[in-house]
Amino acid sequence: MSRICADIDVQVQAFLGRPLDEGGYAYIYLDATYLHGRLGKALQVCSRAVVVAMGVNADGRRELLGLKVGDSESEPFWSEFIGSLKERGLTGVKLVISDAHVGLTKAIRRQLQGCAWQRCRMHFARNLLQRVPKAHQGMVTAALRSVFAQEDASEIESRWDDLAASLAERFPRATELMLEAKEDVLAFRHFPAPHWRKIWSTNLLERLNEEVKRRTRVVGIFPNDAAITRLVGAVLLEHDEHWQLEGRRKFSAGAWPPSQLWRPWCRRLLCKRQQPENQAAGADHRAALKAIVIASTTQQPRLKT
Repeated sequence: MSRICADIDVQVQAFLGRPLDEGGYAYIYLDATYLHGRLGKALQVCSRAVVVAMGVNADGRRELLGLKVGDSESEPFWSEFIGSLKERGLTGVKLVISDAHVGLTKAIRRQLQGCAWQRCRMHFARNLLQRVPKAHQGMVTAALRSVFAQEDASEIESRWDDLAASLAERFPRATELMLEAKEDVLAFRHFPAPHWRKIWSTNLLERLNEEVKRRTRVVGIFPNDAAITRLVGAVLLEHDEHWQLEGRRKFSAGAWPPSQLWRPWCRRLLCKRQQPENQAAGADHRAALKAIVIASTTQQPRLKT
């Protein structure tokens, strides 16, 4: 059994310590879940924070970037975790999606300066409903959902302001929260519209955390942090390999936000000059490249078809 665990540890550590893609990651998702493990000489059962990072690479595909186990979601803990990702080559971050945990938000501001922060709309909705009487929560939930149903950024902002104003008289604390969190919850509107539904919450990562909970439920209490890392890391490795083999883009490659980050990627694709499998694939391929180049430079290059 110890030999099997040692073999798994080698694979998991190689995965968690691998150099990250030089092409960069425009979107980074950060989230935490909690498991029970024993700690210290007394082997006391404690709640252990398990934080996971997921990124979207320059090809529009998801990657699981890292994992760390600690005491709590404090600022030093998150800062150390994000710092380790940067040491492995994390670059090009344009937007970080997470909840509004104080330690996490402070670490993001300190470690990832220059990028935007998207406050998860699902977590925000729960925070908002805590300031509304239960009898009116259904109405507020429906009204908030209608804000995100709009397809135009200015209309989303207008609907948000209207909802905040309508709640001011009866639920002033709810209005206060909406005005305070507006720019953070609506940060997604500054990015390509096709990506909005995927970047306005941490749902993509929450689904993975649910799978982690399901896999670890049979264990119950872990003997130490190494055992947590071994099992959760193996789950992450399995999912990441599945995503890479599946080869399906979660984000459209032709709708990335304008950035110098994508120029090297465009050049690599142009230099390869690979023939598409069929005419339709070739048309989509050229259209995506053209859109990226137009977005990333003011002078449009001529693309050979």
